[in-house]
Amino acid sequence: MHRKSAHFLFVAVLGMLVIGIVMLFSTSAFARDSHGDMYFFIKRQAVWLAVGLAVCTVAAMVDYHFWQRTWWIWFGLAMVALAFCFVPHFGMRINGSRRWVGLGPITFQPSEIAKVAVVFFLASWFADREKESSRILPGFVIPFAIVSAMLLLIVLEVDLGTTALLGAAMFVIMFVAGTHPALLGVLSLGGLAGILFVATQMSERMGRLAAFMDPERFKDDAGLQQMQALIAWGSGGMEGLGLGNGRQKMLYLPYAHTDFIFPMIGEELGLRVSLLVVFLFVVIIVSAMMIALHAKDRFGLLLGCGIVSLLGLQAAVNIGVTTSLLPNKGLPLPFVSYGGSNLAACLFGVGLLLNIYRQGVLEPGNKKRAVIRARTTPRI
Repeated sequence: MHRKSAHFLFVAVLGMLVIGIVMLFSTSAFARDSHGDMYFFIKRQAVWLAVGLAVCTVAAMVDYHFWQRTWWIWFGLAMVALAFCFVPHFGMRINGSRRWVGLGPITFQPSEIAKVAVVFFLASWFADREKESSRILPGFVIPFAIVSAMLLLIVLEVDLGTTALLGAAMFVIMFVAGTHPALLGVLSLGGLAGILFVATQMSERMGRLAAFMDPERFKDDAGLQQMQALIAWGSGGMEGLGLGNGRQKMLYLPYAHTDFIFPMIGEELGLRVSLLVVFLFVVIIVSAMMIALHAKDRFGLLLGCGIVSLLGLQAAVNIGVTTSLLPNKGLPLPFVSYGGSNLAACLFGVGLLLNIYRQGVLEPGNKKRAVIRARTTPRI
C-alpha cells in the first residue's frame, strides 16, 4: 500500500481543499467583518492557496535533508517572528490575544512557522542522537528546554491551543525516537498541569471550561459558539439544508468561516458529507504514516511523524470542539477553515511528506539493508 500512499494523500488533500473553498464561498459572505466586500475572505484565501501550493511544490522538490541542516535558521526565524507579536505597530491584538503580525496588508500567525520549526529541530536532534534517545539529558532535558523557550512565547500570546498542539507533537516525536516512557509520563502530566494552571489565571479560559461542563447554563456567552454549532448539526440532519441554505452562518454562529466551519458543513451538506470530511482526514493520516514509516532514514521517519501529528491532532481538536466533545479552543480545521498562514503551513507539510515519499520509493535496491537499519527505532 505504501507505494500508493502519496496518491491517496494527494487525492484526500485535494478533496479537502475543494470542500474548504466551496464552504468558505458559502459562509464568508455573512462574516461580521466582511470589509464591505462579500467575497473579501474568499479572495484572500485564494491568494494564500496559491502561496500554499507554491511552498508545497518547493517542499516536494527540495531534498528534505536541507531542513535538517538548516533547522537552526528556521527555529531562530520563528522565535523572532513570535517576538514581533509584542512589538507595537507589528503585533496585532485581536480578541485579547497577540497571535498575529501585520506587514502592510499582509497578516500571518508566527505560530504556524513555529510548528514546523519545532518539528525540524526535534527530528534533527533525535536523528543525530539515536543511541542517546533514552538518556535523560540528551533524550529529554535539552530538547524539552529548547522547545520550551518557544512555547513560552506562544503562551504569552495567549494561545493555549497551539501550545498544547506543539506539546503533543513533541510527545509523539520523542515517543517514536525512543525517549524513556517515564520521562514521557512526566512530560504529559507536567504539560497538562501547566495548561490548566495558565487557564485558571485567565477568566475567559475558565469561562470556556465552565461552559464545556455546563453548556446550557452559558449558552448566551462562553458557550454560545458550541451551542449554536449543535443547533447547526441538528438542523442539517442526514441530508443537510442544501449548499448556501444554512442559517447559523448569518451571524448566529460566530466565526462560522474559520474555527467553526465544520458545523456549517453539517448544516448545509448533512451528516454524509461531514463523515466524508472525517474519512478524508483518516486517509491523510494513514497515508502520511505509511510514508513516514517507509522513509529512507531516521530523520525522514521523525519528520514525517511530526507532520502527521500536527495535521492529525489539529483536525481532531477542531472536530472535537465543534461537536462539543472538547472545550472551545481556537484551532482551525486544516485545509478547510479560513486562515492563510495555517493553510500554507499545512500544504508545506504535505510537500515535505511527498518529498519523503519520493526518496523512500526511489531508493536504489542495493541500499535496502542500510535503509532498514536506519529506519529502525526502539518503537517503530
